[in-house]
Amino acid sequence: MFKLTVDNDINLYLVNEAFTQRYVELVKQDNDYLSQWLQWPRFCKSQDDFNDFVKRSLHEYAEGKSMMCAIDYCGHIVGNCGFNTIKHDVKVAEMGYWLGKDYQGNGIMTRVCRYLIDYAFTQLYMNKAQISAAERNLPSRAVCERLGMQLEGIITNQEKVGDSILNHAIYGIHNTKIQKSAGPQLN
Repeated sequence: MFKLTVDNDINLYLVNEAFTQRYVELVKQDNDYLSQWLQWPRFCKSQDDFNDFVKRSLHEYAEGKSMMCAIDYCGHIVGNCGFNTIKHDVKVAEMGYWLGKDYQGNGIMTRVCRYLIDYAFTQLYMNKAQISAAERNLPSRAVCERLGMQLEGIITNQEKVGDSILNHAIYGIHNTKIQKSAGPQLN
């Protein structure tokens, strides 16, 4: 099984059908919370829904287009994180994540994202990692800021979630080692 070790408490596993029942439990427990910021919890509620998600994710992983991982914290699946899209042509990995409400406040997502940013730069050879968070989702934006990501701008009317139209805050971080070595040398 594809496993990445973030630290002593956290492992990431490429999504697979073994995790779908746990995803159903987490979404059922945290549906109201997750549905404030994400569209999919309203429509992805059953094990079959998550099995479809896993199949799509694995297909896209095989094509090099994305990499979705289950987050294992101290032996329990607590959420999901990964690269929603990997754009090899422009060298950008766009990250997305969600975490069960009971597990927030433990630094889990910051540690996971820090690991994945490094992975994007060292394993996928990306120049930039990017996160799009709802403008009013302050906990998610705080993760980006703790990671040293720069706010690149706010895109208005970006997504309809339930009855709300959300603006997105776009954060990015560049791989400075690649930028320095890839540019022309001035004497």
